[in-house]
Amino acid sequence: MASSSKRWASIISRIATRIYFFLIIFQIPLFRFPCRIGVCRTPIEVTSCQLIASEVFPTIVVKTLLYPGAIAKAIVKNKSIPSYNNLLHVYKLKNFKHVPAKSDLLHLEVLAGSYFSVAGAFLGLLKSGRVSLFGILLILWGLAKEIMIAKQQHAFKDHTNKAIYIYYPTILIALVSAFLSVRGDVRRILRTRKTKLKAKHA
Repeated sequence: MASSSKRWASIISRIATRIYFFLIIFQIPLFRFPCRIGVCRTPIEVTSCQLIASEVFPTIVVKTLLYPGAIAKAIVKNKSIPSYNNLLHVYKLKNFKHVPAKSDLLHLEVLAGSYFSVAGAFLGLLKSGRVSLFGILLILWGLAKEIMIAKQQHAFKDHTNKAIYIYYPTILIALVSAFLSVRGDVRRILRTRKTKLKAKHA
């Protein structure tokens, strides 16, 4: 029974890890959130803004992160694929570094969650862990907090492009896949389920 649970947990975890990776790397919209480039819809967009602004990593790292999503967007929208060298211009990341960074401190949960989400997508391919799950939960917490604050201040607008919004279908898929990517937790769930079934038929 233990070996069966271990095998199924490994299969489920691998599938969930890859689903999560593709959601992140191909920049499937998870939310709508005001950021340095105007509106960010994915953890990679939020992360890229900060990497460019901080200048910690060379722009080639940011371009490499953005390019798979740029290709996917072009294919979905039936547009020409942007050139690798023109990516920063396409994502409006070229001349935004003069924007004050003070507002970033007010959105630490979304910012940190985006970092963890992107890092977890890559780390998950190497080793099962909770980085992705922690990142998605941080993003959800940050977005929920921002929506509550905006509603209290009567500043929340459902129909403007800059309103904070959560795309529930895709972010739920990201949350579930991030949870199921943790092999140890999946194994415990399967073992508990088998124990309950065994006790029921005993």
